[in-house]
Amino acid sequence: MVGEGGEILFTGFPGFIGARLLPRLLELSPGWRFRCLVQERFLTQAREGIAALERDHPHTRGRLGVVVGDITREDLGLGRSEARVLAGTLQAAFHLAAVYDLAVSREVGLRINVEGTRNVLRLLQDAPRLDRLHYVSTAYVSGRATGVYRESDLDVGQSFKNHYEETKFLAEVDVVKSGVPATVYRPSIVVGDSRTGETAKFDGPYFVMSAMERLPSPGVFPRIGSGRSVVDLAPVDFVVEGLARLATTSTSRGKTYHLTDPDPPTALEIARLLARALGKRFAYVPVPRRLASAAFRPRAVQEFFGMPVQSLDYFDHPCRHDATEALRDLGPMGVRCPPFASYVDRLVRFYREKKAEVRRGAMI
Repeated sequence: MVGEGGEILFTGFPGFIGARLLPRLLELSPGWRFRCLVQERFLTQAREGIAALERDHPHTRGRLGVVVGDITREDLGLGRSEARVLAGTLQAAFHLAAVYDLAVSREVGLRINVEGTRNVLRLLQDAPRLDRLHYVSTAYVSGRATGVYRESDLDVGQSFKNHYEETKFLAEVDVVKSGVPATVYRPSIVVGDSRTGETAKFDGPYFVMSAMERLPSPGVFPRIGSGRSVVDLAPVDFVVEGLARLATTSTSRGKTYHLTDPDPPTALEIARLLARALGKRFAYVPVPRRLASAAFRPRAVQEFFGMPVQSLDYFDHPCRHDATEALRDLGPMGVRCPPFASYVDRLVRFYREKKAEVRRGAMI
């Protein structure tokens, strides 16, 4: 565990998860101080974010600082001497920065997700006081694997549905091979807060909301494939609390956790719950996934429905992410992913109120 006075590198601030995770980590570990690596173009936003955290969470005051840099550059864009000085002070690191976009190009995904992670690892390999890296991956490193994908699984010979999955997989492989002591966290599709509905990006099931809004009701809505495959969703408050609690315990060292719903809904169940919350009534017409993908391929169709073609693969893929390790370690802490049905109305309410304000694209 990081001791009193420990300096901790943090990437991924002022992102939505990062901005929520930092105050919780500081609350759980009063001796920690964070250095947030921020690109220069996000510097003003980061400073405003820190000011807001210090205002809303007084326990964070004086414990957050900014380092201007870039994970995609050698030595994180700091210069060799400054990078060495930083590495010499670090006792831990949280690496959240990545491009979260199903439609990301392979070139961008490799540069940010893979090379960015390698640059962080190179710095940490020169950190003599390092306790460990806390690396945020994704449950969807499972790619096109079918059946049960366990927390102990990584490379099972799978292919990938898109470049986002592929590049996050390659980055996690690099973390494992690096020899840097680490804990790996694999959230599923992260949605808004289960208590307030708040989110910073409308993707995942929000694509379905967008499509449903554009169709008449009563009417028909496509059911991709059988509709019986599960879709892993997790609200951001569960992901943040699970990650924070696990990161501040010594028992999590060296483990990989699926921060997922242990009893995820099927694609058809999600569609019906969203339609009900939207006040819509649909008959669900089965459409083979290949046919649906071909129909959605034109850019004009994707823009009309507000849904990228890459998202269709997640509605008909028979894979379940086993979360045995996470359930075992989080259970005694009382941390468990709530069922989608218990908070779907809040997600829809927030979407309707804020759909003109919240972004849909990745922050890159």
